[in-house]
Amino acid sequence: MLDAKLVRTQPREIAERLATRGFELDVARLESLENQRKSVQTRTEQLQAERNARSKSIGQAKQRGEDISPLLADVDRMGTELEEGKRELESIQAELDNLLLNIPNLPHESVPVGADEEGNVEVRRWGTPRRFDFEVKDHVVLGEQHGWLDFETAAKLSGARFALLRGPIARLHRALAQFMINLHVTDHGYEEAYTPYLVQAPALQGTGQLPKFEEDLFKISRENEADFYLIPTAEVSLTNIVAGEIVDAKQLPIKFVAHTPCFRSEAGASGRDTRGMIRQHQFDKVEMVQIVEPSKSFEALEAMTGNAERVLQLLELPYRVLALCTGDMGFSATKTYDLEVWVPSQDKFREISSCSNCGDFQARRMQARYRNPETGKPELVHTLNGSGLAVGRTLVAVLENYQQADGSIRVPEVLKPYMGGLDVIG
Repeated sequence: MLDAKLVRTQPREIAERLATRGFELDVARLESLENQRKSVQTRTEQLQAERNARSKSIGQAKQRGEDISPLLADVDRMGTELEEGKRELESIQAELDNLLLNIPNLPHESVPVGADEEGNVEVRRWGTPRRFDFEVKDHVVLGEQHGWLDFETAAKLSGARFALLRGPIARLHRALAQFMINLHVTDHGYEEAYTPYLVQAPALQGTGQLPKFEEDLFKISRENEADFYLIPTAEVSLTNIVAGEIVDAKQLPIKFVAHTPCFRSEAGASGRDTRGMIRQHQFDKVEMVQIVEPSKSFEALEAMTGNAERVLQLLELPYRVLALCTGDMGFSATKTYDLEVWVPSQDKFREISSCSNCGDFQARRMQARYRNPETGKPELVHTLNGSGLAVGRTLVAVLENYQQADGSIRVPEVLKPYMGGLDVIG
């Protein structure tokens, strides 16, 4: 979340910056609550001081042999008023906290201003889309021709937006994930992690999915126990490893990578990408997370984006990098780069990775800090996350970009060791 002091002292300036994200900060409500909080707090503090003084005078009156019953009654009345004041203060603070939890991060000054994806800025391209001398098939046709990509059976099992992978395509999907993990660990210096797929609400609040995006999550309610949520991304579990911790500065940067399934209800995606594997309720992703010293976070963002790009380069898949505009960034991000891979059947680039610097936004929610070696004091870390890559979408790109006229698929050179040396499937 944003610094509460900053929001309190500069609400109109903050509102202007948030407006570029399409977010309207209710400044009037914020100021009203803050005034109420100050008033109740002042009244409560005065009442506490008065009660303390009155309690002291009871002892003195008792020593003089005076009737102290009126004084006792007065102290009791003040005690009741104090409890009411504390409850009122807690209620006001809870509303302020909830308001803060629903405010997105401030965009960095280098982020292009725009209302939606049309305002995104292309930074660079790599590779040239292949020219086909036959009619291009999409990944659904390519996968279904041998029964290796089965949406009908998946729907029988689970409903829409699921896929069943079998045979060589299942193996290719696994090969992609293993290749990505090995690359990030061996070449890019990440520590591999295996994390829980079920988390509790505080973890999701820490990374910004709760409370605002609860409808996009799959929730498992449990009687007399905390609810579970299926992770929408390993960002949640990996980033929260440092929640509530004070990290030694010598440990930074901390770099985690994990391959996990991800679960999303896609509540806001009705009717979008209903065909195939582009947008599903369950998909695999290799996720990168970095915990860094604040001064290094934008340097780390460039490096993380390069780590994701390297996957596509080794797979020889054409792509482009976009700097997302203010109106298209995710809730917790202060700056984001999207990688879009070329999808031949759609004749356009499609998102395959999103790499974001969240600054201290998530760290403040999680209370994740490091001890500054210069001051010796705990300070908030900066957190970053990025897909390296979405495995299902990478499978789509491989199937379509490596297809041959007879519907078979050439295996990318870098994946052959993971495929038992196979050159072609299908």
